[in-house]
Amino acid sequence: MSIPGLLPELEVIRKDFPILERVLDGGRPLVYLDSANTSQKPQVVIDTMVDHLEHHNANVARAMHQLGAESSEAFEAARDKVAAFIKAPSRDEVIFTKNATEALNLVANTLAWRGDLQVGEGDEVVITEMEHHSNIVPWQLLTERTGATLRWFGLTDDGRLDLSDIDELITERTKVVSLAWVSNMLGTINPVREIADRAHQVGAIVVVDASQAAPQLPVDVVASGADVLVFTGHKVVGPTGIGVLWGRREVLEALPPFHGGGEMIETVRMERSTYAGIPHKFEAGTPPIVEAVGLGAAVDYLGHVGMDAIHAHEQAITAYALEGLRTVPGLTVMGPLDAASRGGAISFEITGVHPHDVAQVLDSRGIAVRAGHHCAKPAHARFGVQSSTRMSSYLYTTPAEIDALVDGLNYTRSYFKLGE
Repeated sequence: MSIPGLLPELEVIRKDFPILERVLDGGRPLVYLDSANTSQKPQVVIDTMVDHLEHHNANVARAMHQLGAESSEAFEAARDKVAAFIKAPSRDEVIFTKNATEALNLVANTLAWRGDLQVGEGDEVVITEMEHHSNIVPWQLLTERTGATLRWFGLTDDGRLDLSDIDELITERTKVVSLAWVSNMLGTINPVREIADRAHQVGAIVVVDASQAAPQLPVDVVASGADVLVFTGHKVVGPTGIGVLWGRREVLEALPPFHGGGEMIETVRMERSTYAGIPHKFEAGTPPIVEAVGLGAAVDYLGHVGMDAIHAHEQAITAYALEGLRTVPGLTVMGPLDAASRGGAISFEITGVHPHDVAQVLDSRGIAVRAGHHCAKPAHARFGVQSSTRMSSYLYTTPAEIDALVDGLNYTRSYFKLGE
């Protein structure tokens, strides 16, 4: 099928992902529409990680032998690749964590401890009602511990941020504004730069959760207006167990260490320790070495395809999906209805069928989606629902897979004997 914007080499790309050839129980071919949960991995990422384990495995920055040097070189090369992927001004501003959740907790915790950026009683932290729990709970903990106040942007009926009260929400008392670039539930692409500009007017720092943005949008950390930006490896065709925290040098240098241990120190005495500079100040202990190497291969792969091309593909396949979902009786999409305003995650309800039942029937037909609150309970509560079904596409998703989803949803309605 010819749809403007689809990757022209889509069938070639699909061959890079071995799991997409999987045939499930009952002889059903896999239709994978759960990439907002975790992306599939191309063969080059798998091979790169296996090669590292087979031929270069050693600890980094410690072993004084050839394997140690090779492992350290591969680990630091991954940092260079990630820095280039997000257009970071300096490789030293890229910190490896175990996931985006840890990265957000690192920032929220260290802001409570000391320094010029310390959040305390009388200060305010601003988030949004559409955040993933990982960008809600750490800020709740921070404000509970410090006596600061947590505030948030509400949502409009069509699933966008309500910015009508931005000047009342972001004030001279605001120390931190933290928001998702792209919602994992509503799919909404948020105006990060506009909000960052307002936050900087009052001297607040801006934390951006790019977990859903980094897989599908070109990311330029400086142009975004972020002071801190985080994302996770497993959503950008990389492995689990590896995340990224980027921060402006001035911010990272002002924050105290999060974890204590080996490698993050300059010197240790029984009385006190001094700490290494960034990025190592925030990378205590043995890091996720092979995971970082795999992430380096992943961002290389995405760079080869081209993030502009991936974004165009996501918008095209999302538009096709929205069009198809509109044909299913009783189905309501949550979030913006125009593909240009959203990413590839589409949450929906079908009147008369629980989301878990929808997902289970689809699974019986080989179609993988997610059902639940997607770690976004406040956003679901805003729209008066407990849970939803979510499909999410990526660079390997085809129109035929969307057709299979629509057919599966119509089958689901007939299975539960729903009338027109």
